[in-house]
Amino acid sequence: MTHFLKKIALTSMLFALFASPAAQAHKLRKQGTDAVVAQSSMVVTPSRDWNQLSGNVGKNTETWTLDGAQLNEVTFFGGIAPGKPLLRERNKKSDPLPKFTKETLLVEVPELLEGTYRTNKGIGAFELKSIEPSRFLGSEGVFFTYEFTDDEQLTRQGEARATIFGGKLYMITFDAPRLRYFGKFANDFRSLAASARLP
Repeated sequence: MTHFLKKIALTSMLFALFASPAAQAHKLRKQGTDAVVAQSSMVVTPSRDWNQLSGNVGKNTETWTLDGAQLNEVTFFGGIAPGKPLLRERNKKSDPLPKFTKETLLVEVPELLEGTYRTNKGIGAFELKSIEPSRFLGSEGVFFTYEFTDDEQLTRQGEARATIFGGKLYMITFDAPRLRYFGKFANDFRSLAASARLP
């Protein structure tokens, strides 16, 4: 192999490496190590290693993945204050996100997430599959499941746990492609969510 071809091969390998999901993650969240998430007081203890993705998606929002956000994505919402959206707004004037308010009830949280997804992800089809009371972070909470079609026309399945504590919204969501990937990683998410607590 000539020097020129070796250089091309090396460049291609480096590009593939830095384009991989693992390379996009800026922080390793280690198994068994407590992690404070979403610039809040919420703490989780992962039962396996996760990758925290880089990028500022919101003041009190943080995203983790195992294999890349397209395959599995956990998002922490840590103490969203009244009057604030779940995610950072791209265009407040022409495309505002729905806001969490003092009047928002637990049963309305799925609708808040749906509105956020429709605007932020640009999706049209979102279906709430189930909703039920469930303890979360030691408080009265809600557990709900949903499906939506992303901008690549891929059906994604999700589930979430949420509570309102001290007037702020705390929530953990998990999204993955419905076929194969959701079932493959759902228990990892459930273990992570079960470990969540406030000091």
